[in-house]
Amino acid sequence: MPEKKTIRRILREKSLQVLYAYEMNGEGLQYLIDGILSDISSKKDREFSEKIVNAVIAHRNDLDSRIAERVNNWEMDRIALIDRLLLRIGIAEIFFFPDIPPKVSINEVIEIAKDYSTSNSGKFINGILDAILTDLKKSGKLNKTGRGLIDQTIAKNS
Repeated sequence: MPEKKTIRRILREKSLQVLYAYEMNGEGLQYLIDGILSDISSKKDREFSEKIVNAVIAHRNDLDSRIAERVNNWEMDRIALIDRLLLRIGIAEIFFFPDIPPKVSINEVIEIAKDYSTSNSGKFINGILDAILTDLKKSGKLNKTGRGLIDQTIAKNS
């Protein structure tokens, strides 16, 4: 029996669908958002999905340059569109969603890749996102807040 998808997984998939359609059309973003998210009744859920879409579109060049740094001797347009979009979503979540643990963002886009892309996409996406996350941790620029969001253990004062 297939696993039941969480609402966040469904929202990420819908964000991917909006971004894919927008990439193909190049216009009508609000129309696409309204159409693809029409069955999402919760305002909070809809805002989450829209925030992903808007973060990916607003920061596309920066997200793509981070991907390009990781795919040596590989042109961006040779990366499957779905994989590029999932990488952008994963990186955007790591950078612009301080309340989501990076490992959750990475695992989510890998799981979505299993349904929407090739059999090798998960490993490819994981490798790139993991490298970006490692660099962020080393540079001290990982902006995450709350319990369980950073992998470091803090010694208790005893």
